[in-house]
Formats: sequence, structure tokens, C-alpha cells
Amino acid sequence: MNKPTTTLRAGRPSVRASDKAKTLASLSDDGDKLKRVNFELSPGLHSKLKMYAAKQGMSIKELLTNYVDSLPES
Repeated sequence: MNKPTTTLRAGRPSVRASDKAKTLASLSDDGDKLKRVNFELSPGLHSKLKMYAAKQGMSIKELLTNYVDSLPES
């Protein structure tokens, strides 16, 4: 039976400096890239939010985006 030419090792793989720089760069401000925000609501709160948004003539996304945009800078 032939032995494999590579061996598997336990533990973390080594991190090259170039990979570390890419990771740190990914934490910086992405400029115009959009970010997804995802959270859970109870069915009752979701209905309340959806009805409120509809009464304002907006989608939930528009309503929440406008709200976040109106928050003061800290």
C-alpha cells in the first residue's frame, strides 16, 4: 500500500504576513461597500414594524435606513 506524500497535522495553519495584512485591511472602512444588517424579531414586532412602514409609504429597509441616517454622529 502506498503511503500518502503529505501528512496532516493538528493545530492552526501558519499565517503568512500577506494573509495577515489582508485580514487587517478587511477590518478597515470599505468606503462605498454596503453592509448587511440582520436581526430577529418576534412575529408580533415584525408585523408592527411592517404595518408602520406601510403607513409611512416605505419598505422596512427604507424606514430603518432613514432612521439610522438620522442618528447623531458620536
